[in-house]
Amino acid sequence: MPKADLAHVETWVFDMDNTLYPPELRLFDQVSAKITAFVMRELALERTEADALRSRYFRDYGTTLAGLMAAHGLDPDPYLAEVHAIDLSGVAPDTRLADAIAALPGRKVIYTNGSRAHGLNIAQALGLAECFAAFYGVEDAGYVVKPHRPAFEAV
Repeated sequence: MPKADLAHVETWVFDMDNTLYPPELRLFDQVSAKITAFVMRELALERTEADALRSRYFRDYGTTLAGLMAAHGLDPDPYLAEVHAIDLSGVAPDTRLADAIAALPGRKVIYTNGSRAHGLNIAQALGLAECFAAFYGVEDAGYVVKPHRPAFEAV
């Protein structure tokens, strides 16, 4: 297979969750469980009510976070810190991926719908942090998430 000419690419934007690591690691399952626990605690709801509210906020606002901000005036930063405090002990460095990313020409950045710290923490666990010039999270896009155009325009 001929090698593609990628020299013209100035910037590579990588997604994080289930993209730079395999979904089999189930890291987002941890985030999801923490989101539900947060909603249950902060809004004094049972699990079924919290799950229903999360579904409604996802449908109506695009994310649970956006719904909590709009409907309850939630400060997003403590929420993001809590829901992204996950166990990364099952994540191993991926030297093949690091080498492949390093071989790409141009600037490389990570852009996650999670927090910037979440992206950096996972990249460090994967041994990829040094491959990237910058990390962008939902807070850098004014809490608007991909794939909405304003999210990309913000970063």
